[in-house]
Amino acid sequence: MISTQEIYTRIEKLGFTLPKVAPPAANYVPYVLSGHQLFISGQLPFLNGEQSHIGRLGDTMTLESGIEAAQFCALNILAQLDAAIGGDWKRLVRCVKLGGFVNSTPQFTAQPAVINGASDLIGEILGEAGRHARFAVSAASLPFGAAVEIDAIFEIKP
Repeated sequence: MISTQEIYTRIEKLGFTLPKVAPPAANYVPYVLSGHQLFISGQLPFLNGEQSHIGRLGDTMTLESGIEAAQFCALNILAQLDAAIGGDWKRLVRCVKLGGFVNSTPQFTAQPAVINGASDLIGEILGEAGRHARFAVSAASLPFGAAVEIDAIFEIKP
């Protein structure tokens, strides 16, 4: 079980801060708690309201930029998780699954490497509780032209 302070310290040691929660961009809620499962809506790589990582992998963006975009998505996922559990990280059981979409050309085939940016970051921050199932697929386009969108499912204690 990881304490709230330990989570914030791990994030800081990696050179990041937990961003402000992003409001929904359309007609949906940012997360839904159903029983012990927390479903977090797809998060884009925009931090604190600032758009970034706009473009397509294999065209206008490099693999390294895509990995960074996935990291930003992961930070937004963690911010939504923090809001959903009221900052009480002792309620977290584990990350169950991430779903990753990569705005990429048909020739680009490194979608798993891009989404590793999020998987690795969540693993480093949450430790064993961060190990999860996952998918990483290409998308012809994503909202606002974002390079990456990632959603998540967590198991939470009541």
